Amino acid sequence: MSWQPQEEPLRQLSSCLKDSLSGHNKTAQKQAEILLAQAKSSPDINNYLTYLFSSSEPPPGLTYTPDAYHAVRSAAAVMLKNNIRTGYKSIPSDSLVLVRSSVPLALQDKNPAIRSLAGNIITELITSGGILSWPQILPELLALIGNDNGTVSPEAQEGSMAALAKVCEDNKKLLDREYQGQRPLNVIIPKLIDFTANERPKVRSLALACINVFIPQKPQALLACLDNLLQRLFTLAEDPSADVRRQVCRAFVQIVEVRPDKILPHISGLVDYIISQQRKIEDEELACDAAEFWLSVGEHHELWRSLGPYLNKIIPVLLESMVYSEEDIATLEGGGNDEDEDDKAEDIKPTFAKSKSAKNASAGGEEADQNGGYAKVSGADDNLDEGEIEEFDDDEDDDGNPEDRWNLRKCSAAALDVFATDFRDPVFETILPYLMKNLRHEEWPYREAAVLALGAVAEGCMDVVTPHLPELVPYLLSLLNDPEPLVRQITCWTLGRYSSWGANLSTPELRSQFFEPMMEGILMKMLDPNKRVQEAGASAFAHLEEKAGATITPYCEPIIRQFVRCFEKYKDRNMFILYDCVQTLAEHVGHGLAKPELINLLMPALITRWNKVSDQSRELFPLLECLSYVASALMETFAPFALPVFSRCIKIIHQNLEEYMAAVNNPILDNPDKDFLVTSLDLMSAIIQALEGEQSAALVSGSQPRLFDLLTFCMEDPENDVRQSSYALLGDCAKYVFPQLQPFLPTLLPLLIQQLDLDSILDEQIETGFSVVNNACWSAGEIAIQYGKGLAQYVEKLLQRFLEILGNPEIPKSVSENAAIALGRLGLDNAEMLAPHLATFSEPFLKSINSVDYTLEKGTAMKGFLLIVVLNPQAMEKDLARLFTTIARYKVTQELETPLTGDLQKIFQHTLDLYKSLVPDFGSYLSNQVTPNDLNALRSTYNL
Repeated sequence: MSWQPQEEPLRQLSSCLKDSLSGHNKTAQKQAEILLAQAKSSPDINNYLTYLFSSSEPPPGLTYTPDAYHAVRSAAAVMLKNNIRTGYKSIPSDSLVLVRSSVPLALQDKNPAIRSLAGNIITELITSGGILSWPQILPELLALIGNDNGTVSPEAQEGSMAALAKVCEDNKKLLDREYQGQRPLNVIIPKLIDFTANERPKVRSLALACINVFIPQKPQALLACLDNLLQRLFTLAEDPSADVRRQVCRAFVQIVEVRPDKILPHISGLVDYIISQQRKIEDEELACDAAEFWLSVGEHHELWRSLGPYLNKIIPVLLESMVYSEEDIATLEGGGNDEDEDDKAEDIKPTFAKSKSAKNASAGGEEADQNGGYAKVSGADDNLDEGEIEEFDDDEDDDGNPEDRWNLRKCSAAALDVFATDFRDPVFETILPYLMKNLRHEEWPYREAAVLALGAVAEGCMDVVTPHLPELVPYLLSLLNDPEPLVRQITCWTLGRYSSWGANLSTPELRSQFFEPMMEGILMKMLDPNKRVQEAGASAFAHLEEKAGATITPYCEPIIRQFVRCFEKYKDRNMFILYDCVQTLAEHVGHGLAKPELINLLMPALITRWNKVSDQSRELFPLLECLSYVASALMETFAPFALPVFSRCIKIIHQNLEEYMAAVNNPILDNPDKDFLVTSLDLMSAIIQALEGEQSAALVSGSQPRLFDLLTFCMEDPENDVRQSSYALLGDCAKYVFPQLQPFLPTLLPLLIQQLDLDSILDEQIETGFSVVNNACWSAGEIAIQYGKGLAQYVEKLLQRFLEILGNPEIPKSVSENAAIALGRLGLDNAEMLAPHLATFSEPFLKSINSVDYTLEKGTAMKGFLLIVVLNPQAMEKDLARLFTTIARYKVTQELETPLTGDLQKIFQHTLDLYKSLVPDFGSYLSNQVTPNDLNALRSTYNL
């Protein structure tokens, strides 16, 4: 190694690294963090970190116990990895050479944590620098794993395999691109299949896990080897390693999605194999991975029928897997009446803000998430960070309450749900004897599992279950008082699943007999003495609200009274689902909530909670979101509460932006949670829409700091969710408080135009990126309506952006539609600027606008477009037939007429008259260009 460290700086750095992990001495830890942050500016810092990490023994002059030196090496690795992630381009080339030559040596370290950290650094180097920045590392890893020279230790093989797995996980797309005429995957995939025959179980399982990363991507390199892979999977199906069999099950699940035709010939043997693995309940992870196969096949439209002949084999296994295990019972029993116990911090579910759905002519919240008895939830962030020592593995944490994680029981119930939807009556006929035997079982675990099974088949088997419900529902209602809390809990969920039946009963007498007791029973369980039952009751009631819709309006007063009691009683965890109950009620009852007696019940409870929750609490997210729905429901009657709520949203946004800027300037500080921004922006949107214009204008004008100064920063935020909500708010401000917005448009419009650039959407965030562009298009259209000729200097740039969107076949339909609406609206006051360009956008505009529903938005866009057309009618030559068809099919209704669109039919008539004067033998031309039905519509409506 040509570079050598100096002893004193090395000693100081190692001491700081050790102290940075000193949890028992906070002062030393903080001082070490400050010194390490300062050390980042040293040009040799990464050399020192590399030297420490790659030295298996303490260098001369450093005296540490083995454990202490391991901590130093680990901290050096984490810091090195983070430096590469955040400042790769600024690292001197000779330092990168040193890192690349030294770090792979640690793959052979005896300590598995050090080998894992080496893999992390290698992955970060490739992710940051690209494949070609280190072309020799992939062949080197493959050679180490394969033990090509016969001298590689088992530890080095495992460490190199784990490193390769991480590289593949983080660079799936990069590895399938061509570099100098070759794709890395063409070499990697066959090697991985070979490695599944390695004598080391760890290498076999990691090689399979690595292949499983690529299967969903369907790379050609893998598809070409799929038959070889299948043969290897069949060979590994009885591997002695449970980890290997887990990955075998996962591979079969993945292949179902990409090449179901390869699975179909083997379905009989696979059914037997999956059943055998699912029954290995001593290894729940393996059993659960096996059960995922039923979900995957059952949800696949080409394969699910193939399971029909095997239902009598599969469903009994699902049912037996739905009974709580003895281990789970030992964990869960004893919860008892815990309503007065405070929640532990780790028991409170993290809640992530649900950004308002992308604008599609109107705002609107996302449907309330009803997980019910089972739901698989992916982690919010799969990237390990500080102190990362995990090897390639996507296991969820198995600790804690089994109710809080995806497990065999939930997976089996979800599979039964899918089968019920697929096969319907035969599934219920198969489980009916089981239900008859177990619904009244003396032992509660069997009673509970039977109720779960009954709830699982609710969606698919509703028709065949319905005749039994008049008998089943009263029995389920009696189980709400079962002495076992877990039975009460699952009964709430199952009753919620059948609430659509109760809500849609045909007569008041039947609803009184069944629906009202269902509603009352679930509502009462929201105040059960057990907190888990409270949670299940609240979740089930939110589901009932959704199914009942506006029909629940007459019951609002007793419902809200119970909600208020819950606000007084609930601990933190259940408060989150209570907000969901309130917002679902507001969403479905709407302005029916705006009665003084209901407002006087609900709002004091919400405001009390509002005053109690701090600006830093994660509870603020669901509370802000809940208030958004309540404001939308109450409309102008929300006015008495608007000022303090709006002002606090401004304060929260300001604080969050300040914290973000501080973190940018000081790497020691954590980035603030952007959900505070998202929910605050959404709530301000809801308030501005809800209030009368003067009230909204007063709120915006009086905001300190100024709303639009803050919005400028939010529109440039790196997070898509923040920008999505920012552009929703921008559009709402254009629509409702334009005079207050107008002075800020010279600053905001360039940001909007920049956001419309499709190149700004990152591959890995493409879905949320399109949602941002969607809202930006929508807000541009709203600004065009209000700003008129003020937009003149931006018209050409906006046109260019809209054309790029309309001309890209990969763009989602809703984005193209909003781009077309915005483009048409530009023509309302700027037709003369757009007319010379008409030939470039007439076809994509008409194609997109034709799929838009007949709304005010469509009307304004069509009017603006036609104002452009009449200024340059010759430019429409190639699109005349499409234009006439659009006019013929356009539904002009009085409900959609406004001062802006009231003359739309006259403009249609004027446009047709213009072409009648320009086109020789216009009648014959029309007969040849449009269908007979469209021709008749034109003649009858427009006197042609």
